[in-house]
Amino acid sequence: MATVRFKGNPVLTTGDLPAIGKKAPAFKLCTADLRDVGLDEFKGKCKILNIFPSLDTSVCAQSVRRFSAAGAGLRNTVLLNVSADLPFAQKRFCDSESLTDVVTLSTLRAPSFGRVYGVGITTGLLTGLMSRAVVVLDTANKVVYTELVPEITQEPDYDKALEAARKAEA
Repeated sequence: MATVRFKGNPVLTTGDLPAIGKKAPAFKLCTADLRDVGLDEFKGKCKILNIFPSLDTSVCAQSVRRFSAAGAGLRNTVLLNVSADLPFAQKRFCDSESLTDVVTLSTLRAPSFGRVYGVGITTGLLTGLMSRAVVVLDTANKVVYTELVPEITQEPDYDKALEAARKAEA
């Protein structure tokens, strides 16, 4: 169990992020077109899992925009944006922002994702959503970088995550 903060108040999560050097836990999450996909869907690519509470918040929306813009130069990395938002809301956000090179994944049919990845919020106002975190995987789905953002209202360290993805691509 980890402790992060939401507007300065402590909140607990379901566990810890996957360990660096270990294989990432498998998952099946829902795409904007309501298909269930897992890591195998992105086989042979590095992955940046941008995990956050909801696109209906400015920081979460900004993280998708920033990773999308900064990750455009990565040649073999896919950005996976994971939230509890409904797939319809995720699609509407991407359409309104003209974001065509990102993948949104909803925990709609897989609320266990938050528990398995250690980011499910169990106390406070955001109980049931996920904490802000970044997990970078290499092409074999080995965890090469993680960040559990200590204050949910803060953005992740984009530079460190992108650097980890660049190294994993090499």
